[in-house]
Amino acid sequence: MAKKKKKQAKKGRRTYSHKPEEIVPSRIKMPNRRIGEMFGRVVSILGNDRMEVFCEDEKHRIGRIRGKIKKRVWIRIGDLVVVSPWDWETEMKDKLGKCEITWRYMKSEISWLTRNRRIPDILDINKIPF
Repeated sequence: MAKKKKKQAKKGRRTYSHKPEEIVPSRIKMPNRRIGEMFGRVVSILGNDRMEVFCEDEKHRIGRIRGKIKKRVWIRIGDLVVVSPWDWETEMKDKLGKCEITWRYMKSEISWLTRNRRIPDILDINKIPF
């Protein structure tokens, strides 16, 4: 007669309770004004990694997501981003200018920026002209 095997506890299957903690930002990236970077809000998503962005200088631009953050960061409508306008492109009356989206802010970073009054009033989510 064969011996019965005893049931063993499953190894490596421990459950831990994960309590989400609020992340306190230690360093926050600010737009580098010397090279022309500025704040912007995403107004609409156009597809193919392109978005319509309302910039700090009161212009609408078509923003292209930078390759470094393309797969790592998901950008949605209403997000606060840092954009760098394309200065080599000539602006036309009927066409929107173009820019590159280089950074997206998290909720904790946005709350810090609003508390310290770093975000311009024109970029308030409820006041953006369409």
